[in-house]
Amino acid sequence: MTEICVQQQYAPNSICFGCGPANNAGLRIESYRIENGLIMEFLPSKEHQAFPGMINGGIIGTLLDCHGNWTAAVAIMDSKNLTEPPCTVTASYSVKLKRPTPFGKKLTITSQICEIDGDKVNVELLLEADGKVCASGSGLFVAVKEGHPAYHRWN
Repeated sequence: MTEICVQQQYAPNSICFGCGPANNAGLRIESYRIENGLIMEFLPSKEHQAFPGMINGGIIGTLLDCHGNWTAAVAIMDSKNLTEPPCTVTASYSVKLKRPTPFGKKLTITSQICEIDGDKVNVELLLEADGKVCASGSGLFVAVKEGHPAYHRWN
């Protein structure tokens, strides 16, 4: 992908474990725009395994959570015609582990915006490996106001 990922574009100093470009020990996901959502690819490392050959469910949850959160932030930015995304946080999310997620395979995660209601966004997520759906999820993400501990976290 030739464009810059949304994390690097809007929050290059973020230290989030899942999506922070500035966290060298984190997952450092890179999400890119697609129609009505975002897409990312991720190649897990051996430390991300739950047992030999399979990815830990917590890592899967983190990938879906952070990717969904960025989907919401970009959706709010676009819907309100802003120049940068508001800081968003996860209000709730759920993950369905449909089959073991294999180690050594590139994971592709897509997100789709289901509904935008002001500062709240519902997002659907899908994780695939080798063309097979390994996990799906959904989440509610909200933009936070000044005074919230996460308000300036992307600066």
